[in-house]
This record gives sequence, C-alpha cells and structure tokens, in this order.
Amino acid sequence: MSTVFIAFQTNEETRPIIEAIVEDNPHARVNEAPAMVKIDADGRLVVKRSSIEERLGREFDLQELHVNLISLSGNIEEDEDEFVLVWKN
Repeated sequence: MSTVFIAFQTNEETRPIIEAIVEDNPHARVNEAPAMVKIDADGRLVVKRSSIEERLGREFDLQELHVNLISLSGNIEEDEDEFVLVWKN
C-alpha cells in the first residue's frame, strides 16, 4: 500500500486543521518541521469539513485548505464535506 500525504505551513490558522485531520485519521503519522507539518497515511487520508468547523467554531470551506497548503500526494476526491487523498493503483 502506498503512502499519501498533505503538508501545511505551521501557523495558528493550520493548527485546528491539523488537529482535526489527526483525530479523524488515527493511522496517520505527523512529522513536524520548523515551518511545516506533514501528515502521512497509508493508502487514504480524509479531511472532514465538520471536524475543522468544530475546532474553529465557524463555517469552513474546504477550499480554504489551499491558503496554507505546501504540498500533497495522492489522488484527490473532494466535495463540499470531505477532501480525500487516496492512492489508486
């Protein structure tokens, strides 16, 4: 199974996003660097709008992810509720 990942800038805006991703993906591994946080997962990684909204206390458009996004790997499947990275053979 191949690894997918998403990497964000390290700042106050990304902290609740990263917390939500880690909670929703217990199989994920977090790698922190001084200026970025990279989250790796085997096969699939799900970013849920509702989980981010709970932490932010406001509505969140998943397109806002791109503001602090550094890089990602995997095939993207998205709608207004979830942004999914999945590895397809």
